[in-house]
Amino acid sequence: MDVTAADPATVFDTLDRRLVCALQVNGRAGAGLIAEALGVSTRTVTRRLARLQRTGLVRVVRMPDVEDAAVGALVLRIRVLRGRVDAVAQALADRPDVPFVDVMLGGQEIDAVMLSDAGARDRLLYGQLPATAAVTETTVHTVLHAFADAGQWRAGHLDEAEAAALAEPPVARPVPGSVPLDELDHVLLARLGEDARQSHAALAAAVGTPESTVRRRLHRLAGAGLLRTHTTVDPRLLGLAVDANLWLDVPPGRLAAVGTALARHPQVHGVFATSGPANLLAVVFCPDHGGLYRFVTDTLGPLGVTRAETAIVGWAVKRAGVPLRRLDRPSGRASGRA
Repeated sequence: MDVTAADPATVFDTLDRRLVCALQVNGRAGAGLIAEALGVSTRTVTRRLARLQRTGLVRVVRMPDVEDAAVGALVLRIRVLRGRVDAVAQALADRPDVPFVDVMLGGQEIDAVMLSDAGARDRLLYGQLPATAAVTETTVHTVLHAFADAGQWRAGHLDEAEAAALAEPPVARPVPGSVPLDELDHVLLARLGEDARQSHAALAAAVGTPESTVRRRLHRLAGAGLLRTHTTVDPRLLGLAVDANLWLDVPPGRLAAVGTALARHPQVHGVFATSGPANLLAVVFCPDHGGLYRFVTDTLGPLGVTRAETAIVGWAVKRAGVPLRRLDRPSGRASGRA
């Protein structure tokens, strides 16, 4: 079944997809810059972006630094009783320390990422999950190294010149704790974590600080590499119907090379070395199941991967801290195309 057929608001045309890609390159880019890079009018870009945000199908949020946030994170694989997956997935998604939640195809497994201290971790793993009658088994993997995360993925609907016109100058990734942050910095970062496209004026009004001060602070934070953004969108709206987690066995001596190679692949939106039975996790988007097969055979095969467990995502519940709308459940919101 075409999941977009029931709701016109979930149909993305070529320009919609190009706008999403523009936001992937530069989540805080203004409408004028995007219009110039894509060769369309500023008015059209403004109206299209407003519609995409209003329907809740696209959100741009600030993403924590990959090394700071991902290393030491837990990847949970939770087996649940059939028919109870929605309740458990929603309970996990409601937690602020769980930014990613997926329900796997078949409806009996939930995969989630947890970023938390030892106390909250232990309460969840040793208290709350075992006490939940719907949970039958939990497997825990620790992220040991991050080769690439979702904030670095690009959907590929822009050419190199368009992407270059939108890209901000590269900045070095900050060493955790090396950039001093005061209370105002933390408040601004938290607000951008909810909506990274808020204007300087809107942020200034929200925090009760002069706009000139907000501009200076954001300029400093951007220069320190602390304003990376992530554009959350269901990949099916971009023509990518299959979302899969690949749990890979790689010879230890090849782990760094394979992880680095996969991080450069355009279909990969996350690569992590992990503890547990598999030592590398790659998360990929493919146009269809045939594309996933070709990825396994043509990409993983030559890299020397010895075993690959393929788990297909049935429903992405939460990405980068943002709850996602299910395309097969119409929102009832009105929509209009510019």
